[in-house]
Amino acid sequence: MTTPKRYLFAIIDGGGTVPADTSVIRALVGRGHDVRVLADRVLAPDVESTGAEHIPWTRAPQRPDLDPKSVIINDWDAKTPSEAFARVRDGAMVGPADLFAADVREELQRRPADAVVANFFVFGAQIAAEAEGLPFAFLVSNILSFPSSNTPPLGPGLKPARGRLGRARDATLNRLMARLFDKGLGRLNEVRRENGLEPMDSVLQNFERADRLLLLTSRAFEYEQYSPPPNVRITGPRLDDPAWAGDWTPPPGDSPLVLVGMSSTFMDHGDVLQRATTALGELPVRGLVTTGRAIPVESIDAPPNVTLVERAPHSEVLRHASAVVTHAGHGTVIKSLAAGVPVVALPLGRDQLDNAARVVHHGAGLKLKPKASSDRIAAAVRRVLDEPSFAAGARRIADAIAAETARDLAVEELEGLAAARQGSDPTIAGYAPQLAVGGSDPLSLGR
Repeated sequence: MTTPKRYLFAIIDGGGTVPADTSVIRALVGRGHDVRVLADRVLAPDVESTGAEHIPWTRAPQRPDLDPKSVIINDWDAKTPSEAFARVRDGAMVGPADLFAADVREELQRRPADAVVANFFVFGAQIAAEAEGLPFAFLVSNILSFPSSNTPPLGPGLKPARGRLGRARDATLNRLMARLFDKGLGRLNEVRRENGLEPMDSVLQNFERADRLLLLTSRAFEYEQYSPPPNVRITGPRLDDPAWAGDWTPPPGDSPLVLVGMSSTFMDHGDVLQRATTALGELPVRGLVTTGRAIPVESIDAPPNVTLVERAPHSEVLRHASAVVTHAGHGTVIKSLAAGVPVVALPLGRDQLDNAARVVHHGAGLKLKPKASSDRIAAAVRRVLDEPSFAAGARRIADAIAAETARDLAVEELEGLAAARQGSDPTIAGYAPQLAVGGSDPLSLGR
């Protein structure tokens, strides 16, 4: 029996990151631990559904309401990938790090904890934990690349490097990303000094100082040569649906069920959602389109064989589905593959090109440009339905995910992290791997 520990989580409303974060929280509560969660006020229902205590941010920025465009990282209309990245860096990671750190430290001083855990956007929580002398872990609900991991930098959806030119490509992109991060270095060091900590040479050292980076993804989804640094743990994906997903009844009939699921946050994706919906009208399928809270259901015109809903529990739908059409957010892709369902990916940005590249690499689906016509989308869906190799590729990953998730490795890591405070796990401390994230748009909200 594990001795109960006290955990303080710090999360923001990052769309698809929320179900993954709350899944870990729910599991810790279920094992008898005391869990508090600093989170946006709009996340109170999600947090409270886990049995944890919700504590709203007081100083730190947070989503004020559920309007699709009311997010603290408003990257959907950025003109360039570097502008989108700057909005992530300055809007969440570095810009308000002092406010996040102040809220986390105040809560820790009000009620101590044995470990601090944060969504990987909340750099301020890491600073607070370091200042208070507590073990710390980042939750990363998507893939992540490192210079020494033998995988391409994230952002452009690159294939693994081959030969000297490929290695030079990756090195150049990694240097570019480090420079983009380090435009916030002065600000981050200012916050560190305010909290009694020494300055850093690079913003990316903030990741190095984490005792654990828990990647909530599947090793089988990554490229085969992937080799992350020693403070990284690939703990398997979280497959829980969001608290607001609701119920669902399969539509009548025996024809293949095709799910269309795009971003749960606004990415100006109404047009691509409409084209995907229209495409299903050209096929002998039963279509289910979940618009999410970002796109109004009434804004999409559906053919007779397609059901439109705002929400549905994807984990349940996927038990019946034969194919998925998606923007390739990590959450939707990994749930589809965990169910053995092949994917047609129309990546819109963020981490989605990289997720789509891995789907294609593993033979588990196809990738199209987001501006693909409804005819091309229909042709792609027809291929993944008719050619057995795509379902076989998805099933291979499904088998691996089933083995990975037989134990809750994320919870076990966090229990070990908290135990390290009493010195019972000497492997926790002392890691300082050279870690960086590369590419033109590496950071995903996992939506």
